[in-house]
Amino acid sequence: MKRSPLYQRVIPVLLLTLAFMLAGTAVAQEDPRDPEEHFFQPTFGDFQEELDLAREEGKKGILIFFEMDACPFCHRMKNQVLNQPQVQDYYREHFAIFTVDIEGDVEITNFDGETRRMADFATRDFRVRATPVFQFFDLDGEPIHRFTGATRDADEFLTLGRFVAEGHHEETNFNRFRREQRGR
Repeated sequence: MKRSPLYQRVIPVLLLTLAFMLAGTAVAQEDPRDPEEHFFQPTFGDFQEELDLAREEGKKGILIFFEMDACPFCHRMKNQVLNQPQVQDYYREHFAIFTVDIEGDVEITNFDGETRRMADFATRDFRVRATPVFQFFDLDGEPIHRFTGATRDADEFLTLGRFVAEGHHEETNFNRFRREQRGR
């Protein structure tokens, strides 16, 4: 079957356009970096001390990522969102960021100076039942915002960071803020 001249010109142009669109998508997402090294900060588990350090460094607060090894959504966040340089840079600028294994036996010192197992800190103190949970704290160690589950993508996670860092959590809820940001 012979193809029309229009068909012979349009199909290659469409394929070329599609190739450029896919290449543009790949370029838009930066080369990933290990979140253990570039997103989370090392800690000896003394959150009272981490508060003091966060204040000294001019942070807006502390973010604790409650996770567990068998959580597929935690792994997705680490492999698709928390590994993005723009996410890492923004969050590291505004927050001190730590992980807590909700099944962990490692002892930590909570914001009140009490020693707890990670599992007790997560489940008893903050009632974490599902993971991931992103719990934001102010510089006095008080919880100010909690997000449970995985975000859709890095942009939504950046919106969550701005929501807390810019103080929008004091005047509205995240869903409303997110809708308003998309409408801009």
